[in-house]
Amino acid sequence: METVVHKAGSRGHANHGWLESHHTFSFAGYNNPERMNFGVLRVLNDDKVVGGRGFGTHPHDNMEIISIPLSGDLEHKDSIGTHGIIKEGEIQVMSAGTGVFHSEYNKDAEVPVAFLQIWLFPNEQGVTPRYDQQSIKELEKPNEFYQILSPNKNDDGVWIHQDAYFHMGKFEGNTEAIYEMKNPNNGLYVFVIYGELFVGDQELISRDGMGIVAQEIINFKFKTNTHVLLMEVSMV
Repeated sequence: METVVHKAGSRGHANHGWLESHHTFSFAGYNNPERMNFGVLRVLNDDKVVGGRGFGTHPHDNMEIISIPLSGDLEHKDSIGTHGIIKEGEIQVMSAGTGVFHSEYNKDAEVPVAFLQIWLFPNEQGVTPRYDQQSIKELEKPNEFYQILSPNKNDDGVWIHQDAYFHMGKFEGNTEAIYEMKNPNNGLYVFVIYGELFVGDQELISRDGMGIVAQEIINFKFKTNTHVLLMEVSMV
């Protein structure tokens, strides 16, 4: 097993007043040549936006963009006619493809919104832009990993143009679980939303990340109540 560990405190950090963001990988003003990506996982931003503020209309192309709210309400508008609000317990995906403009705002004037925004390089260039939003609450299983994203339209969760599988899990302390790779040539990136766990002998706490390659079955031990996101991604 080959691994790389990104401790929470080592991430890039930007505080713009209305936006506080932590960057696991190089983004905007944070440029670290050793932290450019993990396989096709290009961006993992941990964002918090104050009430009533947000990102104005801006362009994207040829990128798979996933947003996962952790608290609060995130309002989305785009140039393909989508206008919606995503909340905790939902996932949003936008395939930018040939090009799309969108904006993201905190819908609530008072309460901050916290969300993860994740970018993956697609496995096909120039696709027709598309948007999807789904609830993942009904997929949740106690003390188990459950799938929220895949390459397959008929699977649980949303789908994207990439050989990638995302799973989430909420685990009680003193429990164990395994994750078996869908594709043994992929890598797995573990991101701890909150809690404390061990991957093998490596301890991870809230907002730590760990990339794993060349391992088909990964063992987890949860020290405390823990919420974790697993991102299995192509490494080529």
